[in-house]
Amino acid sequence: MKDEHCCGLDKHEGLDDIKKDMPDDDTLFYLADFFKVFGDSTRIKIICALFNGEMCVGSIADLLNLTQSSISHQLRVLKANRLVKARKEGKYTFYSLDDIHVMEIYKMGLEHLKEK
Repeated sequence: MKDEHCCGLDKHEGLDDIKKDMPDDDTLFYLADFFKVFGDSTRIKIICALFNGEMCVGSIADLLNLTQSSISHQLRVLKANRLVKARKEGKYTFYSLDDIHVMEIYKMGLEHLKEK
């Protein structure tokens, strides 16, 4: 009897190589958590706003017509996931994108949606 899979074919060539190249379960778990951060439209708006450079909480709140409290909460989530960074100047904190990858992830997602 043949060792068949769901597609009715013999075992596909190279499955062991594919499995070997896949990240371990812990890494995939953290990657899934990372992408969950992009699952909130307010966080996406904040990321988009920061494309133009650093901003303080008040400016972001004004721009997005939200409370400073809700922006601060979302910035904490973004910072904890290394999507934004903070810089203190006196009593003010200015936020910016952590690196260029954040903008690239955003743009790739948007590009993917526009393909459909």
